[in-house]
Amino acid sequence: MKIGIISDTHDDIENVSEAIQIFNQNEVKYVIHAGDYIFPGIIKEFSKLNAKLIGVFGNNDGERNGILKSFIDVNGELKGEIGEIEIDNIKFGIYHGTDKEIKERIIFSKKYDVFICGHTHKREPNNSGKIEKDDNNNNTLILNPGSAHRKSISLSGAFSEIGRIILFDTQSKTYEFVDLLR
Repeated sequence: MKIGIISDTHDDIENVSEAIQIFNQNEVKYVIHAGDYIFPGIIKEFSKLNAKLIGVFGNNDGERNGILKSFIDVNGELKGEIGEIEIDNIKFGIYHGTDKEIKERIIFSKKYDVFICGHTHKREPNNSGKIEKDDNNNNTLILNPGSAHRKSISLSGAFSEIGRIILFDTQSKTYEFVDLLR
């Protein structure tokens, strides 16, 4: 099964629309959003998605009641600050990543096969490929699509004019970064 991963959309309706088209073309069954929607109205775009939307809050999501209402309107599932789901016997942890200590504790908890985050606007890992076992992080694959918003600045100060998403295949346990080119 394919799932889509997106984060830090920051009201970029054009890139959200393109991401939804890519998710639909690839027949993803779930889309996981790691937060920073900003305005609740951006979530309404996901009504065009042919998949279940699951998300968590980001640090810039001030209108939380409006965001929750928008999730309900699109039959999505908003998990709060931290979420977890299991798809095809793969346990996913989801956290925007605002607090570095919380992020590290989740990663090193040995609770999840895949940890999905955002916040830094920098993709992780820095390559595409297959889940590989790594004792340094207790076998948890960390996936951060970077910002889906165009023209974003990462926490390290790096500038990107391209938004990105991730497509993840639960059967082969492979992932690929996809650039949003609008």
